Amino acid sequence: MPSVLDSLRKISIVVADTGDIDAVAKWRPQDTTTNPSLLLSAAQDPRYKGLVEGSFAGDLESTLDNLFVAFGCEILKHIPGRVSTEVDARLSFDEVLSIKKARNLIALYESRGVRRDRILIKLASTWEGIRAAERLEREGIHCNMTLLFSFAQAVACADAGVTLISPFVGRIYDWHKAARKVDDIPINDDPGVASVTKIYGYYKKHGYKTQVMGASFRKTEQILALAGCDLLTIAPDLLQKLSSAEGDAPRKLAAESSFEKKPLSQADFLWQHNEDAMAVEKLSDGIRKFDADARKLATAVGALINSARAAA
Repeated sequence: MPSVLDSLRKISIVVADTGDIDAVAKWRPQDTTTNPSLLLSAAQDPRYKGLVEGSFAGDLESTLDNLFVAFGCEILKHIPGRVSTEVDARLSFDEVLSIKKARNLIALYESRGVRRDRILIKLASTWEGIRAAERLEREGIHCNMTLLFSFAQAVACADAGVTLISPFVGRIYDWHKAARKVDDIPINDDPGVASVTKIYGYYKKHGYKTQVMGASFRKTEQILALAGCDLLTIAPDLLQKLSSAEGDAPRKLAAESSFEKKPLSQADFLWQHNEDAMAVEKLSDGIRKFDADARKLATAVGALINSARAAA
């Protein structure tokens, strides 16, 4: 009997959520997503020492950009689709600098012979990040909007014509689990699953081209509850569980929504997002955590640069 993962692949594009190149090679997903936290872990792995050292440039910022692109290029050797590369979280509230950084990352990929249609630039789903993505999409630079927790963020992203959004199922679940002071939430009451289901129905009902990619899963039940989502980005440990289980993964999502199509002004967006306490807290927390891991990565790479200079 086929595995649950095999069944799931028939109705959703499976994406690997990892910076581990060996894991990508093993699972052969369509696409792969990365972020500073994942690359911090991968860059500290002795297996990838050569990639890190090969990224050294004249300054730390250029070295880090080279490192992100180096990992992306290696990942692309093992997949037929796209890799997502994230813009510095510290730029989440700066539209102009986010655009500049995205263009630079694309230029680095293209200098290595990688077409821009194989890259998704990841931006935080702030108002400024969404506006940056809107401009980048017009230049043929495709964007993956991350740290998405509220319906307002999803509506604004679709109106901006972005390629892809990544609503964070697991982090929504974590917040509500802590708020309710429980150890678990039944899948039919899971707020993370409900959020993606609502967004998917709204997008499909109103004909948006933006794809929905469920992300940040804590358990396989959440993944299977969203079977049929355009894409699902899954960590290697959960890919293993789905691959080891025999069975079917029936479609769960449908193009149904009671919400009418209504573009949001900046004031509408900020107010509606502000109304969702979970989304406000998790967006801010996510930006801080990505920044913290990016700083740790910078410190580690900076130490290697200094060591190499001292030995020269």
